[in-house]
Amino acid sequence: MENKIRNVWERGLDLVFPARCPVCDKPAPYPELICPACGGRFVPVKEPRCLKCGKHLGDEREEYCKGCRVAAHKFDQGRGLFEYPSMARSMYRFKYAGRKEYARFYGEQIAKKLGKTIRGWRPDALVPVPVHAARKRERGYNQAEALAGEIGRRMGIPVDFRLIKRVKKTLPQKLLDDRERQNNLKRAFKIARNDVKLKRVVIIDDIYTTGSTIDACALELKRAGVEKVYFIAIAIGKELK
Repeated sequence: MENKIRNVWERGLDLVFPARCPVCDKPAPYPELICPACGGRFVPVKEPRCLKCGKHLGDEREEYCKGCRVAAHKFDQGRGLFEYPSMARSMYRFKYAGRKEYARFYGEQIAKKLGKTIRGWRPDALVPVPVHAARKRERGYNQAEALAGEIGRRMGIPVDFRLIKRVKKTLPQKLLDDRERQNNLKRAFKIARNDVKLKRVVIIDDIYTTGSTIDACALELKRAGVEKVYFIAIAIGKELK
């Protein structure tokens, strides 16, 4: 019943305030969440993919990307939906320019195209990567929470918004090299409760690059007793050269 009421409410809002296309940022024709002409602008991650993080592999003879061959990742497996270069502007608006509504399109696409993978992991819950409280006040929302909410609603998977919190206001990861990214995230996250009964969790984030953020969250989750930690991201960077 709650979902039906929400769907009716969203349809009414779409008629008055049409959803903005995540590509061109113009109002999308109702009931679409993206302009028909923009539908093919985001480039999906193609096979072959890294068996660990899901990045596209330049060499089909390889099983893992260079980053995953070098790094001892704390997560078990992950997937990204689109290649980041094709989404850079859209991701910027989603994260920094108040376009929280893009989460509806991203969540729809993830549920449709990565839903089988997510269900195969058999998660007890989705867990969005948290942002520091000060940063959330600045932006007005956490884009990972908005995305996780959409995926969870469409797939019927619980979302635990409060399991992990960010206790350290870190520098933006995009400004740092690999070693600085890891040091930047040390002690940045903390499990928010003592009794964690979840065994299989999917971390939700907007962008996956080197995996430093996902690893930092996964480390805390596993210390708290979570057995399997996976991740899903809207966009994923290219394989390291």
